[in-house]
Amino acid sequence: MFLTILCEDSNVCSHSQSLWYLSIAESMEATDVLNPALNYGIVVDCGSSGSRVFVYYWPPHNGNPHTLLDIRQMKDHDHKPVVKKIKPGISTLAKTPTKASDYLHPLLSFAAAHVPKNKHKETPLYILCTAGMRLLPESQQAAILEDLVTDVPLEFDFLFSSSHAEVISGKQEGVYAWIGINFVLGRFDHADEEDATVEVTTGSQNQRPISRRRTVGIMDMGGASLQIAYEVPSAITFNSPQEEEAGKSVLAEFNLGCDVEHTQHVYRVYVTTFLGFGGNMARQRYEDQLVNKTLSKNRFLTTQTGLSEDKPYLDPCLPLGLSDTVVRDNRTLYLRGQGDWARCQEAVQPFLGLHNGTMSPGGVYQAPINFSNSEFYGFSEFYYCMEDVLRIGGQYNSEKYSRAATDYCSTKWSTLKQRLDNQLFAQQADISRLKYQCFKSAWMYEVLHSGFRFPTDYPSLRTAQLVYDKEVQWTLGAILFKTRFLPLRDLQQETLRQSHSSWLRPSFVYNHHLFSLCILVVVLAILLYILRLRRIHQRELRQAEALDLLGGWGDEGS
Repeated sequence: MFLTILCEDSNVCSHSQSLWYLSIAESMEATDVLNPALNYGIVVDCGSSGSRVFVYYWPPHNGNPHTLLDIRQMKDHDHKPVVKKIKPGISTLAKTPTKASDYLHPLLSFAAAHVPKNKHKETPLYILCTAGMRLLPESQQAAILEDLVTDVPLEFDFLFSSSHAEVISGKQEGVYAWIGINFVLGRFDHADEEDATVEVTTGSQNQRPISRRRTVGIMDMGGASLQIAYEVPSAITFNSPQEEEAGKSVLAEFNLGCDVEHTQHVYRVYVTTFLGFGGNMARQRYEDQLVNKTLSKNRFLTTQTGLSEDKPYLDPCLPLGLSDTVVRDNRTLYLRGQGDWARCQEAVQPFLGLHNGTMSPGGVYQAPINFSNSEFYGFSEFYYCMEDVLRIGGQYNSEKYSRAATDYCSTKWSTLKQRLDNQLFAQQADISRLKYQCFKSAWMYEVLHSGFRFPTDYPSLRTAQLVYDKEVQWTLGAILFKTRFLPLRDLQQETLRQSHSSWLRPSFVYNHHLFSLCILVVVLAILLYILRLRRIHQRELRQAEALDLLGGWGDEGS
């Protein structure tokens, strides 16, 4: 998934774009493994269908406690990301957990070959498991993780402990995705004058609000599920204990900074996943209801609508004139596209499961959004619905989108197929996209405006596929979060060196002056001693002269 950045205002964006292009140019270079100052980190994403290993690197921290590590994906000598994937998922080892380390061996060997050998002992390794493992009983999860924790250190010298292998929740995965995208977009950097900012109230008592760069919220609609994650800058007031309990399950507050005493990088993020709200699953639920309603209606009425080709059910969510069938339990429902986007919106809205007093699909608690000062990016189905056939991906405009979707739905199916043959749609568009575009475009619209309650005139939503022409994984956010305290260690070591050297400098100066003083005292002592000897010598001379004089007088008197 993820996103291409578009700038509407060239004056505002030119400076930022130049920095982005510089960053892109740097990230395209092969990683200099001969640079002894670079640090490395490894994340293994154990997903439901397979596992992937990602290798990251970063230069030494710059010394500013408010700056995060500059973590980047490692590139090999061919300038390609250091990534390797294997299939199937690790959850298939539920019955044979002792094979888990053997299963990951190809990935870890691949990473070990790219990270310099002398850096292995200080390179953290994180093995993070997602959806597939979450479906297993806890005992089977624990057995797989136990094998990894026991056997991986026997073959690899990476920095790896029991806390580095875990099954993460959907909430954690969403937070990591949010961190990764905002990091790549530079939203954790210090704000410039032209940047949009927000006033953030942290959980700390007596803490004044912080003004910092506005982060972006993300929405991602896949085939099966829908995710949303965004920062909640202001403290939340709950209306009831039940709402507070519901809020805690979907709110995450964390400090990305290296020092818990500093709140510059404390973020409060709302994140949740709606299973069954993806584009394909929503269509499946819609079709299930069509079948059930049609069969129930035909039991009481003599009409046989939908049960034969010559009497099809008129589906407002299929393009005009398209004939389709739905098979459930050996029952076939015949459909004919009506191509009515407005009626399709009405038809899909009940599947959001909205309830009185709720702000979110399915009745799940949703934290408030400041629509006047926020920014969102829509990925996957949000982008496909706008770009694949409508060709208006990028900045979202509800009026423009509604008009394009209405025109598409009402276009004859034969015409749409001809346009596909003439390659007038995006390269990734296929016959399935053409069939279900009308439904999915209505579903996306209703999710956005009826489910999440975005105003129809909301100006700050962009739909996209890539970030800087590359895919951004949640694993980037994971390693940023996992290594957030490493700069503190470097800062403490630097402070110790500085304090030690600063102690040496004054002590050297002090000893130098003391030595000079000692020499001066000795010289003065010698001079005083010489002067004293001279005075004694002169006194002895005078005494001798006096004795001689007295002796002379005696001679004269005798």
